[in-house]
Amino acid sequence: MAASAATSQSGPQSAAPQTAPAPARPGLAGCPAVRLSGLEITFGAGSLQRHCAVRDIDLAVQPGEFIAIVGPTGCGKSTLLNATAGLLTPSAGTVEIDGAPLAGLNAKAGYLFQQDALMPWKTAIDNVAVALEPQGVKRGAALARARDWLGRVGLAAFVDRYPHMLSGGQRKRVALAQMLIRDPEILLMDEPFGPLDAQTRQIMGNLLLDLWAAEGGASGDKKACMFVTHDLEEAIALADRVVVMSAGPAARIVGDYSVTLPRPRDIAEIRIEPAFHEIHKAIWATLRVEVQKAYSQGEIQP
Repeated sequence: MAASAATSQSGPQSAAPQTAPAPARPGLAGCPAVRLSGLEITFGAGSLQRHCAVRDIDLAVQPGEFIAIVGPTGCGKSTLLNATAGLLTPSAGTVEIDGAPLAGLNAKAGYLFQQDALMPWKTAIDNVAVALEPQGVKRGAALARARDWLGRVGLAAFVDRYPHMLSGGQRKRVALAQMLIRDPEILLMDEPFGPLDAQTRQIMGNLLLDLWAAEGGASGDKKACMFVTHDLEEAIALADRVVVMSAGPAARIVGDYSVTLPRPRDIAEIRIEPAFHEIHKAIWATLRVEVQKAYSQGEIQP
């Protein structure tokens, strides 16, 4: 059953019927982990060069909540992550982290990009351990923790391999361990599995969900996660909510859907459930309109 789009101001809309309320997750009361209020990001200095990427963005991500952000190419999905990370300064509006205005880089966030940033001259264990250097962790302790994290992501036998000796999926696991070893409270993930083949993406998706469910921040709750993807099926399979962005320029949020599928989830198996297809149909009804707009504007090449 298709559902009409709901903007973030009115709160998330259920994308499929549910027979009972979804169980409450711990840590959802109180201040959001991330709140974007009236956010606008404009690039360029001169009047002829100015480009408004996103405008009037109101979005709250609760502690322990996993949201996925989808939308046409060039709609500003990554811009929202960069603003949350403190890499971009808002032209208007505010970014709040745990109720406090963000000033400078977001020290509570870990960022996983589409392309890994592994150092080719370092082994897997050194690439993970180096993430602890800014915290002043001594090398012996950092290596021990890095070894533990590589074991958690299934690379215990590859600790001494260099990036060029690892497959794409293995390098992504190293990058995931590199981010999580710092124990960030907020996970920012920008198309992290985009370069991988379909089977490896499913494996990485399940690994991410397992680690997200198992690892808590200082409060003991699951980490808040903002996950950008072009793959609507991936978004639904992973997230508690799917946020839909409009076509650019000056993109805004045009849909905010609650995903009521039970957890824990298997990325492959959940996709064959009838409820999954109902949710997909509802969200695609909104997303398709924006993709068509972007195509007609020439922002998406055939």
